Amino acid sequence: MTTNIFETIGIPVDYVVCGVVVIQIVIVILLITALVKLGKMRKNYNTFLAGSDGKSLEQVILKKFDIISLLNESIKDIYAQLKEIDRNMLLTFQKMGLVKYDAFKEVGGRMSFVLVLLSKENNGIIMNCMHSNSEGCYTYVKRVVSGNVKSALSKEEEVALKQAMNYEIKENEQDEE
Repeated sequence: MTTNIFETIGIPVDYVVCGVVVIQIVIVILLITALVKLGKMRKNYNTFLAGSDGKSLEQVILKKFDIISLLNESIKDIYAQLKEIDRNMLLTFQKMGLVKYDAFKEVGGRMSFVLVLLSKENNGIIMNCMHSNSEGCYTYVKRVVSGNVKSALSKEEEVALKQAMNYEIKENEQDEE
């Protein structure tokens, strides 16, 4: 007498057969899915290698690496140029103050002016141009170091210096340039 192992455990053979059939169906579905994905991958691979052999593909890859190296060198050059620009920007005039006035209280009007040009650290010049209808035009320049001037300042020069030291570029001023 042969006894079935499933009957001794208490599981009917019909359930076992149904379970095995379900597992086989799932395996067949997974196999079909894997074959479809493999076909797509093979098609993409063939498209990628179309008209190429291993050596030409290697040349393409090496050429791309050369381009990347050139780009890295260009980026290094650009950073060096930006550092130089930043260093030079500290020396350029970035702030301005301008006051127009009537120097000699003449009928000629407000033709005289004081122009102050300062760097970021408040170093620069004060230029005072005094206009006279009868005697011509006189221009004086004073040096500004860290916002200070060694010689005495006129009222107009003080106002222009304060304007320049508090100068901020506003968005609408940038748009007008």
